[in-house]
Amino acid sequence: MSTVSDRLSRLATPAVRWVALLGICAAYLQGGIVKLTDINGAVAEMSHFGLSPAMPFAIAVIAMELVASVAILTGYWRWLGALALGAFTVAATFMANRYWELGSPERFAAENAFYEHLGLAGGFLLVAWHDLRDRRPRP
Repeated sequence: MSTVSDRLSRLATPAVRWVALLGICAAYLQGGIVKLTDINGAVAEMSHFGLSPAMPFAIAVIAMELVASVAILTGYWRWLGALALGAFTVAATFMANRYWELGSPERFAAENAFYEHLGLAGGFLLVAWHDLRDRRPRP
């Protein structure tokens, strides 16, 4: 008799793994494409967060979001792409979701976003860990 975990383990396929990786990269793919198609908006966003010169920062963010996402999805240097997006997420979270500086009601939403993004960064760290572990030679 098969257990629930036995039946669910059938979901552990390469296709499901790829869909999970696509999900974790979705916001970065969307963000990179939107910034690429609206470079003036991307530059305005960099300026809003005090990043100067804004144009080189916008170009760097677009490239990092898209290249790192593609690395994760293709498996080519997946661990590096995951670490890059994880570090970017932590840095951007401390820049954009400074909930400790806000009053109600803005604080609640910013605090939730802050911790959700830390969770996402943890997901990227887990992707990198799995990729590096899977590449180790087995005895």
